[in-house]
Amino acid sequence: MQLYNTLSADERAAMIDDAGKQRLTLSFYAYARIEDPTKFRNELFLAWNPLEVLGRIYVAHEGINAQLSLPADHFYEFKETIEAYDFMKGIRLNIAVEHDDHSFLKLTIKVRDKIVADGLDDDTFDSSNIGVHLKAKDFNELLEDPDTIVVDMRNHYESEIGHFKKAIKPDVDTFRESLPIIEEQLSEHKQGKKLLMYCTGGIRCEKASAYFKHKGFENVYQLEGGIIEYARQVKAEGLESKFVGKNFVFDHRLGERITDDIVSKCHQCGKPCDDHTNCANEGCHLLFIQCEECAAAMEGCCSPTCVEVIHMPEEEQKAVRRGIMNGNKIFKKGKSDVLVYKNTTDAPIAKAPAAEKIKKQPKIKKTYLGKAMHYFVKAGVGQFQIEENEMQTGDNILISGPTTGQQIITLEEMVVNGQKTSVAKPGDVVTFKVPFRIRLSDKIYKTIE
Repeated sequence: MQLYNTLSADERAAMIDDAGKQRLTLSFYAYARIEDPTKFRNELFLAWNPLEVLGRIYVAHEGINAQLSLPADHFYEFKETIEAYDFMKGIRLNIAVEHDDHSFLKLTIKVRDKIVADGLDDDTFDSSNIGVHLKAKDFNELLEDPDTIVVDMRNHYESEIGHFKKAIKPDVDTFRESLPIIEEQLSEHKQGKKLLMYCTGGIRCEKASAYFKHKGFENVYQLEGGIIEYARQVKAEGLESKFVGKNFVFDHRLGERITDDIVSKCHQCGKPCDDHTNCANEGCHLLFIQCEECAAAMEGCCSPTCVEVIHMPEEEQKAVRRGIMNGNKIFKKGKSDVLVYKNTTDAPIAKAPAAEKIKKQPKIKKTYLGKAMHYFVKAGVGQFQIEENEMQTGDNILISGPTTGQQIITLEEMVVNGQKTSVAKPGDVVTFKVPFRIRLSDKIYKTIE
């Protein structure tokens, strides 16, 4: 009985490409009393794995929090699997504004102490005593009320690229940090003022609204379905979007555009930009905002030090990062000393370029070969470790990576384990000339006609 993901991200990506199916990205949550979270977790895995569901799901005694993707033609079968549980009958599914077939590449379902880490240990706190849910139209109207205080319940790296106008945006790394900070900051407004909250999909506001009511706030409201559902309703009903910029999401996309406003800057050069990336150095992996020019110049890294590291042989890189515990460092993007520009603006500073209508290119059929090991700058030569399948001169080779993109070359000659030859097999170290710089995050494939 398979209860865990057994395929690599590369294998799964290739399977998605070969299938050629449109995938939906969606999220949902439910607070409920689950007596045996492990049993519940295993049931979900067995039901979802055959449907090709991929994503990151947390379950706990207090409920479920899920972000996932699945083939569009399996949507109704998937819905049946969740509505088999009474507490998820009729549950709202937040469908993403933008879809990406590779938004998730594994099915990971984890049992946690809580589905939202709140740091609370208070037996008198009733998480079911929540605030008033508001749809987009009512939320917009309440935003204009002078007695309304609107609070962003997300973290600083989320609100930095997009937020509601005039929102209080706590400078925090985690949800648990925000609760006491907001309570103290708004302690004089427990009566009289209307406390209006929002988050990505609603799950954090659900708990926060109950918390603030527990702390004595009389008029507590929350955006139903969060920013994701708000964007859908705004489009469907022709409403003005009071949210500006991008909505940060916790999958491969790292953001989906709500309006064409850019409210943040590249952390390295200060140019208007709202594209997040993770540092290409696996020992750093810092989350930060980087424009295309800086991504090319810095090879997807946050600092010159990390650029040096990614050009080391893989074993040296492992030695450098051995024993380093980054923890939440990856989310401290605006607070890293290596990043020059800090974002403090609240208003739009630029407009995103209009997305060009490009005819969808056919999927490239490919077979996985291995990964990059080194790039010899002066010689213009790339070195690769072959892990699966064979390659030979005359093959069309695809080199793919987050910074490199997708580059196809015809292999004219190569050196295998130090000897010039025409065939390479799993376990071999291969070098050959490439007309562009490769990165250690790159993977190598053989294309199939």
